[in-house]
Amino acid sequence: MREHTVADDRTAGTSAEIDSSVAHPARVYDAWLGGKDNYAADREAAEQAAAANPDILLAVQANRAFLGRAVHHLTADVGIGQFLDIGTGIPAADNTHEVAQRVAPASRIVYVDNDPVVLVHARALLSSTPEGATGYLDADLRDVQTILDQAAATLDLSRPVGLMLVAVLQYIADADDPHGIVTRLLDALAPGSHLVISHPASDIGAEQVAESMRRYNERAPQQEQATPRTHAEVTRFFDGLELLEPGVVQLPEWRPGPE
Repeated sequence: MREHTVADDRTAGTSAEIDSSVAHPARVYDAWLGGKDNYAADREAAEQAAAANPDILLAVQANRAFLGRAVHHLTADVGIGQFLDIGTGIPAADNTHEVAQRVAPASRIVYVDNDPVVLVHARALLSSTPEGATGYLDADLRDVQTILDQAAATLDLSRPVGLMLVAVLQYIADADDPHGIVTRLLDALAPGSHLVISHPASDIGAEQVAESMRRYNERAPQQEQATPRTHAEVTRFFDGLELLEPGVVQLPEWRPGPE
């Protein structure tokens, strides 16, 4: 029997109503990927951001490919058997559990997002292999303790975990201490855990990135607005950790496959 766990609606905030009048990162990302699980406000934000920075459309495809390569490496080469994927977004091709369980069917994955639209799709689509487990938590990245407490129902936090923060940290403002959030998450994980991050860079295509994010932020609620960061600021998230080669690089340069 497949094991598929979802946080209890009464504790996980899943009764929140969908506000389709403002853009949400998960739904904007879905629009960039050509998906249909988004609203007019999301499509407008996606179109305006892409008009200012056309490279976004290539970047989101490169981001999905990077996620797949990173999960495959951690599963096949490092032996990581469980993942905490925060800010997962609307399910698309080659989600974390699909990549991991193709290599190691007993892999256990917990997804975390705060958009009710994502929860609906997670319930329907994020099913596990019979040997493994796939869970979903409705929570905000800022709610570190809630995430850790509920993730422990599916993951064994005394064993190494792959912590996936792919294209999500830009939505945590400096005032909310994103570096502290990452540190608190890592401090709760066992030695041998690995951290995977992707993040827009404010010092690559700076003018286009800044204008693109400005247009997006005009259409997003305060708590979902984006903050670009420099290479040095992103690298700080790995302070105290051993960086895998080739380090913090542009997405296509991180262990590219033959494609």
